Amino acid sequence: MNIDRAGIPENALITLAGTVGVGKSTLTNTLAHALNFKSSFEKVDGNPYLEDYYADFKTWSFHLQIYFLAERFKQQKQMHETGTGYVQDRSIYEDVGIFAKMQYDNNNMTKRDYETYQSLFEAMVMSPYFPKPDVLIYIDGTLDKILERVGRRGREMETKTPRSFWEDLYTRYQEWIRDFDVCPVLHLDIEAYDCKDPESIQRVVDGIRTLIENPEKKYLKLEPMETADK
Repeated sequence: MNIDRAGIPENALITLAGTVGVGKSTLTNTLAHALNFKSSFEKVDGNPYLEDYYADFKTWSFHLQIYFLAERFKQQKQMHETGTGYVQDRSIYEDVGIFAKMQYDNNNMTKRDYETYQSLFEAMVMSPYFPKPDVLIYIDGTLDKILERVGRRGREMETKTPRSFWEDLYTRYQEWIRDFDVCPVLHLDIEAYDCKDPESIQRVVDGIRTLIENPEKKYLKLEPMETADK
């Protein structure tokens, strides 16, 4: 894929965010290849709590969140120390802003556990020394389109999860991104790009460049190509 990546630092960190099933992993691979960056993925296989969590939210939510926090912190630190450009397929900020809070609000995590988790997150992440992304790419779409993708990839623990869980998660993402201000945000609708189309990926890369080169610009939304061309 022949992509013009001028203006994007060789050690930039581009982080993707979005609810389950929006296509973070596919876009992570595509952008890493286009930018000649390394890719960094959320550890799902080998997670000792994930299946237990989907079977019993109340018992395992705190354990799962602590595991994710520790793994993502180690991942972030390792990427920063290499001095290499990375595309990362999930942000650490979603952990506290969405997932831990959802478990607490739904009475799946006690107040004591939630406060312990928040305290640990703030000590580890909310520090001027913690490396922040240069751009966060937020991938969005309609709930029905997203659930269609979840069904296609066929993970049993996800397909057996009630729709009410996905609806709650979807709403929380909408609210979270409105208040997110850690770094500039490039907002992509799942209908606005095609990972197999170099022209489409060039538009995404151009959006990243625009945000990096214009620090005063904190938000940019890429419209679907047919809309953008009108």
